Amino acid sequence: MRSLAAAVLAVLITSCSSSSHERLCNRFFTPYPDLVSQRARNKLNGEFLDAMALYAKGQYAEAMPGLQRVVDRDPRNAAARIYLVNVLLAEGDPYKAEMHLDFLENSRDRMYSDQVDWYNTLCWLCEGDTARAGWKAREIAAKPHTYRQQAAQLAKALAP
Repeated sequence: MRSLAAAVLAVLITSCSSSSHERLCNRFFTPYPDLVSQRARNKLNGEFLDAMALYAKGQYAEAMPGLQRVVDRDPRNAAARIYLVNVLLAEGDPYKAEMHLDFLENSRDRMYSDQVDWYNTLCWLCEGDTARAGWKAREIAAKPHTYRQQAAQLAKALAP
């Protein structure tokens, strides 16, 4: 009977901590603003613009296949990849999002370096790695950074 009670207590503790990081994930994740869907359409960007029209409406699950095809066709398309990261996070798949961020992190194109930092932090948070997310949030908050204010708030929320 004691082992059953201990098992139930362990599950309750795990689920409480899980819901805590999930609440923080939902609180701090804001999809990257749509800076693409109003671009002029051409033969090369049609699928990207179609996916972004869905993204702009908050239809992330529907935008995902189109963004994935764009990234598959052109792996160096950093804009498509950063939006794919966001739909993956919005749809609850931080592990896949982190994989795409790793690609951007290793790219020579540093245009999205602040976004890569911040969304990596959110991936770790949403995965439940609050220690790593807190460390990165403190690092971001301590320097000039696009997401400095959000990172400071997250670091405070994660502080013991």
